[in-house]
Formats: sequence, C-alpha cells, structure tokens
Amino acid sequence: MTLLILAYVGGVLTILSPCILPVLPFVLSRAGQPFLRGRLPMLAGMALTFAAVATLASAGGAWAVRANTYGRVAALAMLAVFGLTLLVPRLADALTRPVVALGNRLAGTGAPSDDGSPWRSLLLGIATGMLWAPCAGPILGLVLTGAALNGASVSASLSLAAYAAGAATSLAAALGLGNRVFAAMKRTMGAGEWLRRGLGAGVLGSVVAIAIGADTGLLARWSVGGPARIEQALVDALHRERPASERPAPQAANDTRHGEGLLLAANDTSAGFSGSLPVEGRLPPLDGAVQWLNSPPLSREQLQGKVTLVYFWTYSCINCIRTLPYLRAWADKYKDQGLTVVGVHTPEFAFEKSPDNVRRAVADFRIGFPVAVDSDYRIWRAFHNSYWPAAYFVDARGNIRHHQFGEGDYANSERVIQTLLAEAGNRAVAADVVSPRADGAQAAPDLRNIRSDETYIGYSQAASFASPGGMLQDAPRQYTVGKLLLNEWGLSGQWTVGAEQATLDRADGTIRYRFHARDLHLVLGPAANGRAIRFVVTIDGKPPGQSHGADTDAGGNGAVTQTRLYQLVRQAGEVGDHTFEIRFLDPGAQAFAFTFG
Repeated sequence: MTLLILAYVGGVLTILSPCILPVLPFVLSRAGQPFLRGRLPMLAGMALTFAAVATLASAGGAWAVRANTYGRVAALAMLAVFGLTLLVPRLADALTRPVVALGNRLAGTGAPSDDGSPWRSLLLGIATGMLWAPCAGPILGLVLTGAALNGASVSASLSLAAYAAGAATSLAAALGLGNRVFAAMKRTMGAGEWLRRGLGAGVLGSVVAIAIGADTGLLARWSVGGPARIEQALVDALHRERPASERPAPQAANDTRHGEGLLLAANDTSAGFSGSLPVEGRLPPLDGAVQWLNSPPLSREQLQGKVTLVYFWTYSCINCIRTLPYLRAWADKYKDQGLTVVGVHTPEFAFEKSPDNVRRAVADFRIGFPVAVDSDYRIWRAFHNSYWPAAYFVDARGNIRHHQFGEGDYANSERVIQTLLAEAGNRAVAADVVSPRADGAQAAPDLRNIRSDETYIGYSQAASFASPGGMLQDAPRQYTVGKLLLNEWGLSGQWTVGAEQATLDRADGTIRYRFHARDLHLVLGPAANGRAIRFVVTIDGKPPGQSHGADTDAGGNGAVTQTRLYQLVRQAGEVGDHTFEIRFLDPGAQAFAFTFG
C-alpha cells in the first residue's frame, strides 16, 4: 500500500516535468467535453494503456519493445489524422461519415462542436497512453525495477496504474482550468473556431515532437530537478522508515538512470553513524548463487557468530570499482578479528552474467574474499536491494545494523565494523582507519569537477543522443555527428544500436562526447568472436598526452580485449569542458555506457 501511495504521488508530480508537454494538446482537446463522456474516458484510457505498455516494456523483454514500436506508429498516425480533422472540418466529415453508425467516430460530425462520444475520447486516451513517456524520476524507477526484476505481475501493474492515475489526476486539474477557458472563449464571436484550430496545430506539433524523440530527448534534458528532488526525498523517507529486510527493490533501465531503477548509487550517506546502531532487519539467506568464487557456498547459519559485510557490486560499475580497495583492505585488516566480507556480484549488463567474466574480474581486481555470482538476482531480491554498490553490515547475531548505498563515507563504514566487532566480544579491535592506495579506475573521483552523468548507449536507457535522425533500433544505420553541447554525444559510421549496447558494423566508426570531468570511462567489449578491437582516443581533436587514461597511451592508442570498463581519459591539470572522441580501427566493437570521475 505504501508503494502504491508513493507511485500515485510520483504520478501527480509528473505535471511539473517538461516531459508532460507533448501530451497536453491531446488532453486539452477534450477540454470542451462533459467530464463523464469526454474527459474521464480520455484520462482513463491514457492511464490504463500506459500501465499496460510500461509493464510489458519493463518485464517482457526486447519482443515487447519491438511490438510496442508498431503500436506507437499506429497511434502517431491516428493522432495525426485527429489533429488534421481539428484543422479541416471537411476532412472530419469525410472520414467519419462511414462509421457514424458504429458510434466510433474519429472527429465528430464535421461541425466545430463535438457530440462528446465517450468511445472517441477513450480511443484518444489509448493512443496517448501508448506514446506517453514521462521523465523517469526516482519513484517511477522504483516501480519499473520491481517489474524488471520480478516480471509482469498484478503488483507491478497496480503500481504503474497508480503512477498513471496520479498523472491523470493532475492532468484532470489542468483540464478543469482549460474547460473554463474554453467556455469563456466560446462566448466570444469566432474564438471557438480559432481555439479548435489551435488545438489541431498543437496536436500535430506534439505528434512531430514524439516522432522525432523530443519527448524523451530534448525535453528530458530540461530542468526536472525540482520534481526529482521531491521524489527522491519521498523514496529516502520510505527507505529510512522501513527495515532493510522489507524494502522494495526498484529498475533500470538503468537510474534513471537507468534509473533510476537498478540504481548506480554515487554517494548516499544519509543513514550516518551516530555510535548507536539500530536493528534494520535480519540477514536473509544467501541461497541461489549460480557459483561461488574464492570459497565454498556460504550459508546464513555458517555466518552466525561472525560480523559480516555483504557487498553488492557489478564489475563494470565505476562506483563499485572505486570502492573495492577499501573492501580488500577491510577484509585483510579484520579477518583475524571476526569480520567476514562477502561479495555478491549481481549483473547490470548481460555480459556480466557470465561466471567466466566475473572470475576474470575478481582476479583482475585482486579480490580474495568470497564472491557469490548472483546472476539470477536471487540474493539481490532476498535483500530487497536497490543499489550498486550497496553494503550491509551484519552483527554476530545475524541482525543488519547499518547500510551504505554508494561509494564514499569509508571512515564511517569502518567505524561501524569496529563497533560490531567490539559488540561481538573482540577487545583488541584496531581504532585506526585504512587509507588504501588506488590507481587507474580505482582511484577516488574528483567530485568537485564532475558535471557529466553516467550515460547509456543502448536505446533502452539512452539519453542526450545528438546524431541527426535519432537512433534506429536493432538495425544497421549510417550515423553522423557534428558540434555537441555539454553532455551530448553521438555516433559516426555504421552502427547497430541494441537495447544494451551499440555495435560497430564497419571499421572506422567513432563515438563522440562533450564532457566535463577529470576522468572518462567507457564500458567496451570486443567483437562477438572475441577478436581484439584497436582504437584511438582524441581530446578536442588532439592526442591526450598527459591526460591519457590507464587504458590508453599518450598517443591515445589502446585495444578492447575483454568486456569491461576502460579508463580512457584522466585530465592533467585544470579540468574543463572537452570533446572526447574514440575511433575504432576494426569492426565489431561494442559500447555500453560512459561513466565519469
């Protein structure tokens, strides 16, 4: 019930986001209609269709995305015709004459007034629901993650319906205001006719905006900070009020980022350590891993009597990578004092589900503590976890006493470990805190200078894509890219963009990004047959020199030999806005996501 209320409130706040703008002309076209026969069917059709489409898209996989593509085309065509009928009454008359008897008329009788058919309004709402793509803030991310992890279910659909109902409520309020304006203008000679034509032009403009992706591209880049901050405060309050064993797990998609569903948490220290650690829940079972590394399978019973740190991570996540030096240091420092560190590797991308890839990453990062390969999300769901990275601190009695979502706040986390070890009866717990050396991608970020956010390249979570014509999903296309604004990116050459990654079809393709951060990382994979891919990096058209990353030389040369995160830039000196470009000399390169530090 709490999640349903939260979803409803998130939907209500959608009216404050720029992404609602494209659907407003469709909604306001019902402003002159009676509520029960005109406005209500339109809003109900919109809400229910959005809930159904969002459920399928988040839980149904790529087939649902492809199926919805055809539905969107049909909805765009229908709404374009609807807009034309508002502009041209004779067209409305010609189109509706054959179907008057069915009561399903597309544009009324052809007169400026409307008969208020509920079926027409319902059909308009259904089409709008198929096209509506609201800005995915933290609350919608929470709902979509539950659908992505648990599959289509009554609970997921109800949560999405509650979100859509909240949006419909705020839109209904806007409709009420629009209805009064409409009525006032109708009393003015000729104003009703001009209003109808204006709505027609608005509908056609919205159709064009949605068709070219402005609703999820340009408008999504406008300021949505206010609603997002309110939503995040509500989500944080929910997490603080409920024990860890009862928290719902939100998607991605990614986050916001992706979500922000399966959230890549940058730094959440809201819980804090005050010296008194409450009980947040019980340690769930650790069953369901497809494999264990560095240890036989561990059970909850085996960990009784020990202080345990359960750490959720995934090997291409930069926030996780930068936390690993501290995890290794704590595991070594406190292993003889009663601490057990258990890593739970839960994948974000499909390639991270491979036990061989995880085993190689564990070796590359010099991880010696036990790691559960949680490719089926069994342990993730048992914890109701929502974040990468996430650390849960468990006392010797099996109670979760503290959590840390995201990187940072390391001294605080180590004090928690020391407190729990002392509670367990260890009287010789070290009082100092570690300060591990870290280089390359594992080095601490320059938080003061990060003005670029994680950016996904696959179409399921892509944002700020600036190549002309937008993305073509799951099919080869020749792309070009010109001058970029800050945090815009684009492709050049022939690429096939999939849900998770873009794959280069022919040699000499590039990716360009205008960024502001000290470090730039890119998750890359070799060709499908495992063949290494050579590449060259430039910054503002020149070799990086001293600003090269750990995976490039001063000339910008490097090679993709395995699927992982590559550090391509570490700016030397003052950090500023720069245009990054990577050119692949061989076909088959796979690019997944940018991250910064």
